Amino acid sequence: MRTEEIAAKALEKTGNDRYVLSSLVFARTKELSNGAKPLVDMDLKVHKLADIAMMEIAEEKITLTSIENPHPRG
Repeated sequence: MRTEEIAAKALEKTGNDRYVLSSLVFARTKELSNGAKPLVDMDLKVHKLADIAMMEIAEEKITLTSIENPHPRG
């Protein structure tokens, strides 16, 4: 699958919200760089971490379950 197709599929999985997609990719890329194992069959030595994260989102291995506000309004 081409990168553009993966990105389109991942964007669809986030309700076409580019902000949510970029936040998920960033968070997952950080986890992968800290030693997390990929949830898809992609080699860390061959593929960029962001590409792996995008594929995980496209294949629904990673989903957004909630957004927590660390500073609630009072």
